[in-house]
Order: sequence, then structure tokens, then C-alpha cells
Amino acid sequence: MFAVATRLGLTSFGGPVAHLGYFREEYVARRRWLDDATYGDLVALCQFLPGPASSQVGIAIGITRAGLSGGVAAWLGFTLPSAIALVAFGHGVRALDVADSGWLHGLKVAAVAVVALALWGMARSLAPDRARATIAVAAAIAAILWPTGLGQVTIIAAAALVGWRALPADAVPPGPSRPVPVGRGLGAATLAVFAALAIGLPVARGLVDGHVLAVFDSFFRAGALVFGGGHVVLPLLQAEVVPPGWVTQEQFVAGYGAAQAVPGPLFTFAAYLGAVMGPEPNGVAGAALALVAVFLPSFLLVVGALPFWDALRRRPDAQRALRGINAGVVGLLLAALYDPVWTSAIRGPVDVALALCAFGLLALWKAPPWLVVALAAVGGAIAHR
Repeated sequence: MFAVATRLGLTSFGGPVAHLGYFREEYVARRRWLDDATYGDLVALCQFLPGPASSQVGIAIGITRAGLSGGVAAWLGFTLPSAIALVAFGHGVRALDVADSGWLHGLKVAAVAVVALALWGMARSLAPDRARATIAVAAAIAAILWPTGLGQVTIIAAAALVGWRALPADAVPPGPSRPVPVGRGLGAATLAVFAALAIGLPVARGLVDGHVLAVFDSFFRAGALVFGGGHVVLPLLQAEVVPPGWVTQEQFVAGYGAAQAVPGPLFTFAAYLGAVMGPEPNGVAGAALALVAVFLPSFLLVVGALPFWDALRRRPDAQRALRGINAGVVGLLLAALYDPVWTSAIRGPVDVALALCAFGLLALWKAPPWLVVALAAVGGAIAHR
């Protein structure tokens, strides 16, 4: 499991949707470790849960193949290559003091194009009608006017409430029940641990003055609230690490641009943030702390939900709430496109032109993100010499 997942972690460029295609080719078509119907059910489960969908699908496949240790092996293999690359990038940025270099500014401009493309795709699939588009616009306005972690949690909760009360749900046809290598007792215990951490970490942080606890709480909360794809982690993490001064706005957006050039899950951006944080722990220790904290909710939710998924997916109220949440996160990403991505990257007409070129390559010519990021870095170096 670890060997196959590591190969996928080294070669899976293109974002969560592309990752799911790579997974199906490897696990279903080539190795036949599971069939298409089971794979489809696991994908549906992970789209329903908050967190990085592609990483969660990998964890779920690892669990169904080799138990809980298989889930850990699948996560490590898929995550470590990009995490190591981003930690190395963070060390290079700190050691060489290249914060004002043109090529680094090009990475920030590339992030504008990547987030804009993600927003475009998510809006078309998650907010395609007037009701959900209205939720998205309202969420964006609220996020711009209330740019804090508490504000984002409130926006997601409000979107869930509106969706539950106002949006329709689809009928889910009955399907065959499949054995799950996790019992309902363990699933319920895992969900209880998740709830305890989600509630207890902020309380403990308010009572105990410790930077390690504060970092763990911030990254855990970001990982627990991401609905709709990895790009949505951008506004959540920005609200946690930039206002307290752990990471500068420039470091944040440059690292996000660099994260587009590596394979594997976008959530490994947390490892970069942990490595470049101002107060200790930083470096490798900070990267490990941030990485474990941001992915821990995914583990707990996948293990907890697997035994109950077949019953949960048929509930119309859960479907309606999820539709509202997905529309709300489109609004969060729209707000993030404005601040911090646009405000920290676009300084004038040359940057606008470079961002449009990058967007055209991604959206119209279907160029791979790593190539677009590399070209944007070259363009930034030329334009800001």
C-alpha cells in the first residue's frame, strides 16, 4: 500500500479531480483492489465529508485494503513527496532571503490564475442555480467584511442552515451493502474524538498560553472545515496564520503558488507554513506539527463515517445541508481570490497581463499547473528585474 501510494504521490499532478482519476486507474483498473461501484461509494463519502477529498479517498482505500495501518500507509505515501518538496522550498526562501525577488512574485501571480480557475469550476458545479449562487455571493460578501476564523465558521454554519431549510435533495437509489473493516463502535468512538478535539482545542487554547497548542488548534480547525476541495483551505489557513504574524502575507501567497508546482495533495501547503513560521516550532518540527494537525480531521472523519455512510447518504436533510455548505465555500473562495491572493500579487497592468496569460494556459490550453507556475516564475523574474 505504501509503495503504490508513494508512486502516486510522486506523479499525481493536476489537483483533486485529477488525483481521483489516477486513483481509479491504479487501484481499480490496474490492480483490481476494489471494483468501480465500491470506488464510487468511497468517492461519494469523501465528497460529503469536510477535508481534502482525494487524500481521504486514498485513506479510505487503504483502510478497505489493509485496515487502519493501510490507511496510514496510503496517506504517508501520497503526502510525503509534496510535503518534503514544499518544506525544502520554505527553507530556501528563508535561507536565501528572496522575499522581494521577481520569480517569487511570479509565483504569487500564478496563484491568482489557479484560484480563479478553481473558483470557476467550483461555481459551475456547486452553485449552478440562482438559489445556490445567491448563497455563494452572500458568503463572499460576509467573508470580505468579516475576515476572521470565527467569521468563516459562522458563514459555513449559516450556509448549512439555509441549505437545510431551502434547497432540494436528490433521491439516492438503494445499493448493495458492502463489508467495512471498521465496526460501528470504533466509528462512533472516532467521531467522538473528533468532536472532543473540535470543541476542546479552542477551549484549551484559551486557558493555556502555548504556541504549540495554538498552532495545532489552528491547523486542526482549518482541516476540519474545508468543504468543496483543497483550494478552500486557502482562506481558512490565511485567517489562522497571517493575522497573528506567524507567516507574512507575502510568504503565504508565494508558498501557495509553489504548492501548485508539486504533485500530491494541496493540503501539504500546511507543511510549508509550518516550516516558515516565525515563532518556534518551525523548520521540520513545525512542518510535521502543521501537517499532522491539518490531516488529523480527515483520518478521524473517514474512520468514523465509513460504518455509517450507507445510511447517511440517503438522508435528504443531510444532502440539503451539504448543498448549502458547498455553495457557501464557493463564496469563501471568491473572497480569498480578492484577499489575500489578488491584493498581494497584482501590483499593476503587467501583473494583470501575466495572470491572464496563466489563466488562459490553464483554462483554454489545459496546460499542466506545474508548467504554468514555472512560466509565471520566469515571467515575474523578467517583469520585476
